Amino acid sequence: MAKLPGIDSVFAGVASVLQAQTEALAALPGTVTALTGAVRDLAQTVARMNAMTARIDGIVTELEEPLKALAPGLQRLAVVLDDPVVEELPATLKQVQADILPVLRTLADTHERVAFIAGSTERIMTFVDETSRTIAGLPGAALLGRRTKTPRVVLPTEGPAPS
Repeated sequence: MAKLPGIDSVFAGVASVLQAQTEALAALPGTVTALTGAVRDLAQTVARMNAMTARIDGIVTELEEPLKALAPGLQRLAVVLDDPVVEELPATLKQVQADILPVLRTLADTHERVAFIAGSTERIMTFVDETSRTIAGLPGAALLGRRTKTPRVVLPTEGPAPS
């Protein structure tokens, strides 16, 4: 056959395009099937999203009023937490642990000691009372109670005076 200049390239191009179209048409059912599956998955995802949105909407509706009621308290709390004193709390608590807690422990120990001393004092007073009654029951004990101390006079002794 006779060859015309440039026609062969046109035929080759047309044949190439026809071949590409044929391959595309052959792949079209698989592509449509994949696209259908993707659309079905998308529809299921949208349905799940709608169900989740309905649940979230119910939760938000239920929590909306209590959260609105909390807002003023949270605002006051924010003001308190912004106070510089809050930053000093850890150091203050450490100081309390270091200084005040030992004093409180000592006070607790002191209470126990005072209770012990009070018990001992009570036992001593009972002993003294019993001893007083026993002595009072002795013959002549009344004379002991009337006895007065007479001042003792020290006479000067001869000799050098103390310096």
